[in-house]
Amino acid sequence: MHAHQQDQTIGGRTVINRRNFIAASAAAGTIAALTTPALAAPSAITANTVLRQRGSKPRIVIAGGGWGGLTAARYLRESAPDAEIIVLERNPVFWSCPMSNKWLVDIVPTDFIMHDLYKPAKKYGYEIIQTEVTAIERDAKRVRTSHGTLDYDYLIIAGGIRNAYDAWFGDDEEAISFTRKNFPSAYIPSAEHLSLKQKVQNFEGGTLVMTLPPPPHRCPPSPYERACIIAHHFKTKKIPAKILILDPKPRVMPINGGFTMAFEELYPDIIEHVPNAGVKELDPFNKRISTAAGDFDFDDAILMPPHQACDMVWYAALIAHKPEVGPGGWADIDPLMLHAKSDDSVYVIGDCMGAISPQFGHYPKSAHVANFMGRIVATYIGQRIAEKEVTPLLPDNLCYMMVNGEPKEAISVLFEYELTGEGVVHQTQIDIDVRTEDQYEEDFRWINRTFKDFLV
Repeated sequence: MHAHQQDQTIGGRTVINRRNFIAASAAAGTIAALTTPALAAPSAITANTVLRQRGSKPRIVIAGGGWGGLTAARYLRESAPDAEIIVLERNPVFWSCPMSNKWLVDIVPTDFIMHDLYKPAKKYGYEIIQTEVTAIERDAKRVRTSHGTLDYDYLIIAGGIRNAYDAWFGDDEEAISFTRKNFPSAYIPSAEHLSLKQKVQNFEGGTLVMTLPPPPHRCPPSPYERACIIAHHFKTKKIPAKILILDPKPRVMPINGGFTMAFEELYPDIIEHVPNAGVKELDPFNKRISTAAGDFDFDDAILMPPHQACDMVWYAALIAHKPEVGPGGWADIDPLMLHAKSDDSVYVIGDCMGAISPQFGHYPKSAHVANFMGRIVATYIGQRIAEKEVTPLLPDNLCYMMVNGEPKEAISVLFEYELTGEGVVHQTQIDIDVRTEDQYEEDFRWINRTFKDFLV
């Protein structure tokens, strides 16, 4: 389907094609796993408790143990074998947003998307500490956590997104708390997924509203896929339900991607898509919502607010600002080197990354891109530690989304990128495959292959 692409020389620097990069990564030798000690809590933890004393080796701290962070840790052991690599993650286990929509209706079991964090750390030879990052002091190259402080030479922020409920409610903490508890968005690995699963499986009928976050937003879990999977569950269980998708966009994206046909052909009596329905006012207590496309009442809801970069990007004061509108909500990064524009010792990868290109804006905030960025940044840091020239690398993006449960069918979307002669990243190709059973099977091949790359 795609012609082989050669490496490019742009501005005197070689730009390695993504397929050549993948092949080189796969051929790299295996590094012996190093056993790392578990976190021993100090007898009295204070704000100045030192988590790990510094040694003579370069120290790379990774804030966030998700798709991007764990991938970076795994590949840093190869690209920087003499470095000390420490991952900070607040969750006790790895929870995958990809496949989580299928988990809502028991298409996949819990142990398919939940994994042990210590196993890959032991296998690849990095240390993982379960703790909460509370501050980032870039001037001192120090991360503060709920267990103490940690100095770094390089910092990788890979914390994903935050739900920007303040865009709806301002500083009304009561409304935010009530919405989070009763109408969970389940976009961040947490107990919200269990709450949403219980909501879906206990739903007895009526109108279920889904507000979609405006772009750019995390995907997966794809909100359209979520609507289709839940609609299939309602259809199979003969639950008299209507799913009302309140979409801030003017049309279903991607255009001709199969979702519109799925809505119309598979779930015409269940799913109603309302375009241009950005939220204007929300009353969660009385189950009423006002949008640019009209006002709606609901029996239950999945209220997905706008997304922004994770709190750690804000702690580090790395949010891009637009003078005409204020904070942009995403990290201000170099689009090729992926470090902060204001601090080349701090890299930002995954969903919290800022805009990359004037042509398409952001890379898709997908697990596939996060995994790719983890490999790219690991390569960059390894080159810098070895005092070599840093060679720009580009990702691609691949997403699968299930739309039908019987037969099990999915669609896929592939994006590719290249550098122009001016050194600007351009999106060069979009491939969209209509729903087939083969795409559903490819989805599982993709995730099993990727899990083996960094997790199991």
